[in-house]
Amino acid sequence: MDKFKEIRPIVLGLVRNGNNILVSKGYDESRKLEFYRCLGGGIEFLEKSEDALKREFKEELNIEIKVGKFLGISENIFNYKGKNAHELVLFYDAYIDNKDYREKYKVIDDDSETVAIWIDIDKFKNKELVLYPEQIFKYL
Repeated sequence: MDKFKEIRPIVLGLVRNGNNILVSKGYDESRKLEFYRCLGGGIEFLEKSEDALKREFKEELNIEIKVGKFLGISENIFNYKGKNAHELVLFYDAYIDNKDYREKYKVIDDDSETVAIWIDIDKFKNKELVLYPEQIFKYL
């Protein structure tokens, strides 16, 4: 699937620790913009969204998660790296076992590496930092 030519179904997990949320760091070179996003990714054909979320956490962070309640779905149309994209995003609460808790995680995603860290939700609500997709604020 070409994520810049088709509507892409994705799933994101909201993992919380107190008022902090686990997010991965991203950068859009075309807009010179640093941003954050909850972890997750594409849902494959014939894969349930909950299973996709578990798979993505295993692939990207090498940890198992528990998927909590379904929070909602939103449509996200955006521009990334100068290209238009269109996603249907399913949001779930997700939980990390205490044994897998770290302050920082190395994230491996599609030949690139970044980090996932815990950030206070208020930094996003106060617009100190950018969190995508914007519809996520309905569930925080």
